[in-house]
Amino acid sequence: MAKSKQAKLWLQFAALPMTQVGGELRVLLVTSRETHRWVLPKGWAETGLTPPELAAKEAFEEAGAVGAMAANPTGTYRYRKRLKAGRRVTCLVGVFAMHVDQLLEEWPEAGERERRWFSPAEAAGLVQEEGLAALLRGLPNTTGI
Repeated sequence: MAKSKQAKLWLQFAALPMTQVGGELRVLLVTSRETHRWVLPKGWAETGLTPPELAAKEAFEEAGAVGAMAANPTGTYRYRKRLKAGRRVTCLVGVFAMHVDQLLEEWPEAGERERRWFSPAEAAGLVQEEGLAALLRGLPNTTGI
């Protein structure tokens, strides 16, 4: 787990898996393992992986999504995370857009999570983190991804 030196923020990186269906943008959300909330696939920084590589790894593991990652973050958001010991920390999440080329039938966490495509507006209404909801609301309904 990586901590930033500024205001003791814990750093995570997320994928924002996207595709087009009939010219309309769709984003892929997954459920969290413990609370079953709708979230983006995300994880802690890992040595040897760049932030977009880490986001791609999480999209594969948590959602079975494979595709091209943006080199630069689409945005960031903050949220409070409960760690296993019950302690809560503030996380800063860098979000990287992913153009999904393939959605696998089997993936590492298939038995632990649900995944589903939503319009950006629908997704914004389902996530609990206000910063993530704002990022999703800022996406266009149609796109040339």
